Amino acid sequence: MLRLEGVHTYYGTGHILQGVDFEVPQGTITGILGRNGVGKTTTVRTIMGLTPPREGNIYLRDTNIARWSPHRIARAGVAYVPEGRMIFPDLTVVENIDVGKRVEPKTWTVSRLFELFPGLAERKYNKGGQLSGGEQQMLAVARALVTDPEVILLDEPSQGLAPLVVRELSKVIIQLSKENVTVLLVEQNLRLAEILSDRISIMVKGRIVFDAPIDEFQKNKEEIKAEHLML
Repeated sequence: MLRLEGVHTYYGTGHILQGVDFEVPQGTITGILGRNGVGKTTTVRTIMGLTPPREGNIYLRDTNIARWSPHRIARAGVAYVPEGRMIFPDLTVVENIDVGKRVEPKTWTVSRLFELFPGLAERKYNKGGQLSGGEQQMLAVARALVTDPEVILLDEPSQGLAPLVVRELSKVIIQLSKENVTVLLVEQNLRLAEILSDRISIMVKGRIVFDAPIDEFQKNKEEIKAEHLML
């Protein structure tokens, strides 16, 4: 469904992604792990066209989208939930969701989104700035889903959230996978990524150094953690 081949991305002269290769099969959840500053957020921004790669290919199905504009990538079926949520604080819940619409959704209608996020339904006329951090995160996911994506990119979705909210968010992510939405999950929370992911990729200094199904990761978890994830 989504495949990166030899992707190199720069910020100015800074060489951030240095030949990234991995694949996210359709309808699965792939977790990208790594220490701070290794290029995880740059990876999802590169896929979304916000920091286009200088080299390499990014395939959505069999189409190379590597140097497409972000709006064209969104229209092709990729949605992005950025770190920090970036909702509009002065718009209501309904208005924030409406901002994400390109056309009327066929799968993730507003009424269906409110079934998925009942807490948002109760506060649909509240402004974004009046919501809790957890509600804002749910709203950011809802705004992405209203585009009816085939692939959703989640950048640190559990950051700063209470454990109860993280559990609710986890149920939503699992539900998306069950409905054949392909999920790329960037996470610092190793336990959460391990619970949710079908596959784990680990990034070090702009490169993927480990990429395997979750059971293979779990067999060698302590060794992998010590080598690539511990400070």
